[in-house]
Amino acid sequence: MDDFRQGLAEALRLLASGERDVWGVVLLSLRVSLSATLVSLTIGVPVGATLALSRFPGRALLVGLVHTGMGLPPVSVGLFVSLLLWRNGPLGDLRLLYTPTAMVVAQAVIAAPIVAGLTHAAVQALDPRLRLQLLALGASRVQMTWWLLREARLPLIAAIVAGFGAVISEVGAAMMVGGNIVGETRVLTTATVLEVGRGNYDVAVALTIVLLALTYSVNMALTVLQQRQRRP
Repeated sequence: MDDFRQGLAEALRLLASGERDVWGVVLLSLRVSLSATLVSLTIGVPVGATLALSRFPGRALLVGLVHTGMGLPPVSVGLFVSLLLWRNGPLGDLRLLYTPTAMVVAQAVIAAPIVAGLTHAAVQALDPRLRLQLLALGASRVQMTWWLLREARLPLIAAIVAGFGAVISEVGAAMMVGGNIVGETRVLTTATVLEVGRGNYDVAVALTIVLLALTYSVNMALTVLQQRQRRP
């Protein structure tokens, strides 16, 4: 309990001090996680909607892959992305390893299957008659998909929350592809691991409290949006 009280006091001190290093870590954590969530939405929503609305050979296999991807170990994703971005790897010429961009890529790989799986479940749960009604009214396939996604907007917001939660709390992949470089790729999770290794438990608790507060703030904003969408 004393460590928690000291950590809370340290968290308030760090934030109130306005230190550039501290706020840099906070802002980088937010920027990387939001960017990765946006990329995962760009990939996951179309994939999930396509799997829910289409029938084609191999569809069951792809759905199984998406469901498997929802439980991908972050450290495995970090290893895979590192091998791709390593200087001798297929994408080594891009020189992205140990940059925030590499962290966004790794976290997007983690979040995209989660978004795709939840989108697939949300669209598939809609009344099939709605799809037939839209087609009978002359809607194109794109228009039909758009309206179905609008009908499933509440669970889609839940998909955003789940995707963001998966990446903001991730540490293994971020450490492997980012390198935890101070001032460049150090985020709240990797900074916490570093401070624990140094034995600075009060600072580690402080960083954890800041991370929880940041996660709660973003998720609360999404929850408010979701509840507003429920109003008639």
